[in-house]
Amino acid sequence: METNIGISEKNRKAVVEKLEIILADEFVLNLKTRNAHWNVVGIDFADKHALFEAQYNQLAAIIDEVAERIRILGFKAPASISEFSKLTTLTEFEGGERDSTSFIKELTNDHEKIIKFLRSLIIPFADDYKDLGTSDYITGLIQIHEKIAWFLKAHLS
Repeated sequence: METNIGISEKNRKAVVEKLEIILADEFVLNLKTRNAHWNVVGIDFADKHALFEAQYNQLAAIIDEVAERIRILGFKAPASISEFSKLTTLTEFEGGERDSTSFIKELTNDHEKIIKFLRSLIIPFADDYKDLGTSDYITGLIQIHEKIAWFLKAHLS
């Protein structure tokens, strides 16, 4: 059935191409946060183990919402490791230290990278592609990532 929500197919496709990147980044960030949850060591293990678990649960909900937004716009959401690997702008955690500070710095950088990317899309989604719904959605998503990044940074002070 054709998607008829007042946005041209061309514009919906352009928005979805960016949403696919967001979905891949959220998936990779979720995996990196699970890595931190599973592998963190140190005197603050219990605290950081719980922190990372809460955050990967937040990210899991975001992943589902982004995929659903892609479906709402009438396209198939990418859903494989190979697709996410091609689409993501994030890099894998390459080992090294397993202490909370190392994980927190890496995850904070990733959240901030996502925030900047999302922020760059608000105006184009609304003005260029006439998709106020997705523009509004990613504005809310920025706020979630800003709060997570703030929580992470608070552990570095």
